[in-house]
Amino acid sequence: MSSHTYAAAGVDTAAGDRAVELMKSAVRATHGPEVLGGVGGFAGMFDASALLGYTRPLLASSTDGVGTKVAIAQAIDKHDTIGHDLVGMVVDDIVVVGAKPLFMTDYIACGKVFPERIADIVRGIAEACTLTGTALVGGETAEHPGLLGINDYDVAGAATGVVEADRLLGAERVQDGDAVLALASSGLHSNGYSLVRHIIANAGISYGDNAADLGATWGEALLTPTRLYTTPLLGIAETYGDRLHALSHVTGGGIAANLARVLPQGSWAEVDRSTWSPAPVFRVLGDIAGTTLESSEGTWNLGIGFLAVVDQTAAGDIAAALTADGIDTWQVATVRTGARPDGEFEQGAKGVDGGAVRLVGTYREGE
Repeated sequence: MSSHTYAAAGVDTAAGDRAVELMKSAVRATHGPEVLGGVGGFAGMFDASALLGYTRPLLASSTDGVGTKVAIAQAIDKHDTIGHDLVGMVVDDIVVVGAKPLFMTDYIACGKVFPERIADIVRGIAEACTLTGTALVGGETAEHPGLLGINDYDVAGAATGVVEADRLLGAERVQDGDAVLALASSGLHSNGYSLVRHIIANAGISYGDNAADLGATWGEALLTPTRLYTTPLLGIAETYGDRLHALSHVTGGGIAANLARVLPQGSWAEVDRSTWSPAPVFRVLGDIAGTTLESSEGTWNLGIGFLAVVDQTAAGDIAAALTADGIDTWQVATVRTGARPDGEFEQGAKGVDGGAVRLVGTYREGE
C-alpha cells in the first residue's frame, strides 16, 4: 500500500461516514416538514414559505462556539453535553431580539474522527435543537491531523431565526421604571472556562477528583450543560406582548456589561447583589483561587444566565410564569433615566453605546 494516501496522511473518510450513520436519527428528529433534503446533502434546505405569513419578517442570525469548556469534555472523555452548550450559546442569542429560531448548522474540527464521539456531540446538539424548536439542517466534521492532536476537537455553530419587525425587542422599547428580571443559570454555562481551568490546574486538582461541595467529580460538575432559555422566553413574548421590552444573554463580560448593551443611552440600573446567592460552583472556585465573587463579575455569570427588562406592572406575573416553567426568576434592578449616582458604571461593552450598569450591595450568603 502506498504511503501517499489520504489515510496515510491521517484522514479516515470511512470513520466520518460511520459518524454520520450514528447521528442520523438524532438529526432527523429535529426536522419538521419545512426541512428538505434530509441528512448528507451539500446544503441544508429550509422551506421559507412560512415567512409569507409575516408582514415584515426580519431574519436574525448568530454564530458561536463553546470555548475551552471542550478541554474538560476531552479530559474526562464525556461528550454528550457539549452540544447543549453550543445550542445555548448560539440559539439563545437569537431570542434576545425576540426571534424564533428556524434552523442551525454545526461544525466540528478534530484531530481524528472517532465516530462514537462525534455522534455523541451531534446527538447533544440535536437534543438541544429539539428543546428550542430549531431544525438542525446540516453540519460538517473536518479531520485536521497535524493541526489538532488526536483527541482534540472544537465545535462551532450558526443559526437563523425570524421576528416580526413590530415585535422586535431592544433598547428602543425600554422605559424609565422598567423592572429588570434575572433568570437563574444552571452554573457556569460556557464562559470563563480559561479562568476555571487555570484555577483547577494551579490547585493541582484532577477533573476526576471528587468535588465534595458540588456532589460530583470536578469534571462532571464543570460540564453541567448550559440552560436553554429560548422556548420559555418565546412563550413570555407571546403571552405578554409589548410588556416585554428587552432581553440580555449573560455570556462573556458578565452581568453588568451584557445588561448595559440592551439599555438606551442615558439610562442606568443598579443590580442588587443581595437579591440572590451565587451557586456553590462559583463560591468554591473563588475560595480555591483566594478571590472574591465580586472580582469575577466580568468573567462568570454568577448565577444569572439571562436578564429580561419588562414593564413594572407585569414583572411579578412574568417572574412567576418563568419560575413555574422551571427557571427561578426574580427582580434585581429598576431602569432609571434621571440623574445617575456618582461612582463607576459599566458602559460601552462590545462596542454598544447603551446604558450604564453596576452591581451594588453584598451577595446573599449560601442557602
